[in-house]
Amino acid sequence: MQRDKQKHNTFFRQLILGLVVFLTSQILLANSITYEKKEVMIEMRDGVKLHTEIYMPQQIDEPLPFLITRTPYGMGHKDGVHSSLTSSYVDLADEGYIFVFQDIRGRYKSEGEFVMMRPCRNRHDSKTIDESTDTYDTIEWLIKNIQNHNGKAGILGISYGGWLAVMALVEPHPALVAASPQASPADMYLGDDFLHNGALRLSPAFGYAALMESAKTNAPFKYDQYDTYEFFLELGALSNANKEYFKDELPSWNNFMQHPNYDAYWKKLNVDHNLYNVPVPVLNVAGWWDAEDFYGPLKIYEKLESFDVNDQNFLVVGPWRHGGWSRDDGDQLGAIRFENKTGEYFRKEIQARWFAYHLKGKGDWS
Repeated sequence: MQRDKQKHNTFFRQLILGLVVFLTSQILLANSITYEKKEVMIEMRDGVKLHTEIYMPQQIDEPLPFLITRTPYGMGHKDGVHSSLTSSYVDLADEGYIFVFQDIRGRYKSEGEFVMMRPCRNRHDSKTIDESTDTYDTIEWLIKNIQNHNGKAGILGISYGGWLAVMALVEPHPALVAASPQASPADMYLGDDFLHNGALRLSPAFGYAALMESAKTNAPFKYDQYDTYEFFLELGALSNANKEYFKDELPSWNNFMQHPNYDAYWKKLNVDHNLYNVPVPVLNVAGWWDAEDFYGPLKIYEKLESFDVNDQNFLVVGPWRHGGWSRDDGDQLGAIRFENKTGEYFRKEIQARWFAYHLKGKGDWS
């Protein structure tokens, strides 16, 4: 009897907690528009729940579209507000959207197993999942459970977030009508991030595997000396990384070591193999001085261009480092000055106009 009572009380405590998570809101001011924040756990088709923050304008004069950003890096808050709304998304926040930020499966507050750059699923097996199905299920939930929307959704992101935006195009939800993958990798062996035409970028590959797979939240590797060049010299053979530090527990590092050639493992990660007749308008973004992902945006644009019969595939390339267009004025790179705030111009005159046109039918995109 006592055990049954404890189970009964535990059940109701969890139920109440779930309701609190859904209903808890916070009023915040993003420039001229006041937003209300909700945190929810959205259930995917396999039962896994993904932690999601939704920012809804408090006063809505017309139904609004969703603007989605999915990330493995956590939300990043400032005074309880998602930091993007007061920085890189200021022009978008001024326009007014239902902003949706989500931890991908296995990261931070989301359930499930994290798989770095999870390959596309087997579509012949209805039980399989990938980042595309998770995006689809998220949009489906939003359409059914959030009020005052206009039935349209857009998605954007940078780097890993940009790749997640590309993955949303593999099996796009009918409500997805605009996507902006920015600095997205396309092929991690031939040109992006970990290897460049087979040449292993040791420090980024080593540090990133540790960052993403040592814990559910970001876990930067703690080097025991300032000079990482000296660290790797003293490490010796790369097999020592597992012996001394990783203990065979980081899947991505193990794959880097086991697949030195461009084999089936790497080819399966090539995202543009899965892009066919995408019906969604796409704004691809790249930076000339992006050391991580300049190859990716060009290849994704090229693939989308091959079947773009409606002139809805665009590419923007500017004088930026990795993601620099989102957080800097863009008026200089090191000692080089451009005399124009290229980053600010992109955010206001290109990105904001792009989404306003496709999601709200405002303005003229040309």
